[in-house]
Amino acid sequence: MPVPVPRQRAIPAVESGQAPDAHTTTDTYDLRGERQTTDRPDANDIQSTERRQETPTDDTAHEPAPAERDATGLTILVIEDDPAGSLSIPEVPDAAGKPIRVRTARNLTEAERLLTDDVSCVLLDLALPGTKPDRAEPEHHDELGTLRHLLRLAPRRAVLALTTSGDAERGAEAVRVGAQDYLFRDELDSRLLGRAIRYAVERKRADIAQQGLTESRIRAQENARLERGLLPTPLLDGSTLRFASRYRPGRSRALLGGDFYDVVRTPDGTVHAMIGDVCGHGPDEAALGVELRIAWRALTFAGLCGDELLSTLQQVLEHERSDDEIFATLCTVDISPDGRRAGLCLAGHPSPLIASPGRPAVLLPYENNGPALGLLPKARWPRMQVELGSSWSLMLYTDGLIEGRIGQGRQRLGQEGMVEMIRRRRAEGLSGEELLEAAMNEVRDLNGGDLTDDVAVLLLDR
Repeated sequence: MPVPVPRQRAIPAVESGQAPDAHTTTDTYDLRGERQTTDRPDANDIQSTERRQETPTDDTAHEPAPAERDATGLTILVIEDDPAGSLSIPEVPDAAGKPIRVRTARNLTEAERLLTDDVSCVLLDLALPGTKPDRAEPEHHDELGTLRHLLRLAPRRAVLALTTSGDAERGAEAVRVGAQDYLFRDELDSRLLGRAIRYAVERKRADIAQQGLTESRIRAQENARLERGLLPTPLLDGSTLRFASRYRPGRSRALLGGDFYDVVRTPDGTVHAMIGDVCGHGPDEAALGVELRIAWRALTFAGLCGDELLSTLQQVLEHERSDDEIFATLCTVDISPDGRRAGLCLAGHPSPLIASPGRPAVLLPYENNGPALGLLPKARWPRMQVELGSSWSLMLYTDGLIEGRIGQGRQRLGQEGMVEMIRRRRAEGLSGEELLEAAMNEVRDLNGGDLTDDVAVLLLDR
């Protein structure tokens, strides 16, 4: 059985970019909703079904075409159900003298069809029959139910409520519900209505801008909280090692990503350092990175190391992750109290870089690495013994540092390119914070802008 289609006013082909034939019969509706049929011999004579109120001009040769006016003028939607046309909308120009286009709808069903992107303001007659009660707000099943429905339907449009001059309280309640302003329908004139429409549109824009600013501030606060968790203060009291770090979130990140690191010194004099990366870039991944870092610090102070520590961290990840496919790479280093030896464990993470006076920077062994945390339930992570020497610099980093592109092609920096870059920068006499800052800036410049992935780097010097 065919479904009846509510009456709505069509938008002719000239407005949709399709030129009609030379002689076209077009059905339109006026402001009262009455159908009009007109034989139009020429496409230039086609009038929109929206009422265009044009300002007088002596220079008709330079008058903009209808399509040009449509591109610059305001469009309003009037929702009222009186077929007798008791609501009279006067001719209204916008602030620039352009015609304000008017569309009409008798109910929200028609209004939804006419709420195209170019509609900036909606005039709603509060005398419309109310909608069904909102179950979430049972106390609001009164005559403002239609307004509440409209506000949910068009959250980014300005709304003007129309009521009678003897019902100001109802108009004020409409503003409290969410309308930008209210007008008395029996006192409308061109000047008042034009000003009210422009005011409502600008107020709505200001409200949206303020909402965006508030959301930005909330994101900044979330970033600060996450940063305190992801980028902790190292606990190196009593150690002779020097510490430096850099963290830079990717350019598309609304929140900080899943990169994390930490450095602590246990009572026996051993310095423990780690750096990790949770796959993904959302707030859930960032929160998981904070949890793993805090768990690592607690387990380290509890005396766990190597495979035992990583196995416990994997259990933490498996219980805390939101999806079974989420994993994390990790690199841990424990440096002996005399600073000459270190134990290294790699869980799917790039191998650290070490440099010593008189020797070029090289990568530490990578052959005995284990899988990333969360991939294999019974994985093992062997601990490799590494000789550091009497004087050295040890750099731990996440893969964001080596996965940036070089120039316009597909080639990436890679570990070899990173090693060469660090060698060159050390030859220039850079170390510590200056070395990391120069390396981060060079990687960004080679990429042609900010990196898409987060980057975390820490440096320990002896």
